[in-house]
Amino acid sequence: MKRPRLLLLFLYHLSGLIPGILSSRVVTLGSIEIFDTHEWFGSKPNVYFQCRGENRTFLPDVKQSHLQYTFKGEESWQPLTELNEKKCKRCGLFEMDSFKPDDVFDEWELCPGDFVDGKYVQFKDREVNATLICLECSDSNGTQSSSSNGASITRKSSVALVVVICLLTSIIMIAVTTVIYKYWQKRKREQDQARFLKLFEEGDDIEDELGLDPV
Repeated sequence: MKRPRLLLLFLYHLSGLIPGILSSRVVTLGSIEIFDTHEWFGSKPNVYFQCRGENRTFLPDVKQSHLQYTFKGEESWQPLTELNEKKCKRCGLFEMDSFKPDDVFDEWELCPGDFVDGKYVQFKDREVNATLICLECSDSNGTQSSSSNGASITRKSSVALVVVICLLTSIIMIAVTTVIYKYWQKRKREQDQARFLKLFEEGDDIEDELGLDPV
């Protein structure tokens, strides 16, 4: 019965992961323009995006100020991060320095509800103007229709329900098969024992009919 227990434990952990997986929102960079490089002697900046506690995402194409860079979201360094449905992240745009602490273009709370029609603009005077894209994020002003939100929630619930039903069905089938197999083994042992005892009894009956005395 160890296998059903292991599958049940796996189902327990998966049930806790499904809501987070289904509610993740991928954030990509649509465009960016920096107004100050913070660099001495005209050297090219090394710009990166980072959310607190996560790895840096460097923007290799951003090398000049006062020039707007646009992206498709398919670049090798995309996406920037992922957002939970109801959780904000402290994120920012920075410029890496070798001999002093990194410069900060801007740092802010990035929330799923801040996106309007899948777009979020972060502007800071004399520093940066960036547009972030998150097609799965909804805005706090309710610009998305309630029907589309309802359909999205229904689809996610259906997927989660199908996954849970399939796992439960597999566990039940394995458990039933294991019980049947154990019962069959027990019955087989009982039948073998009964057949063995019957052979001894038949041997004693033959000796009695022939009048043979036991030695």
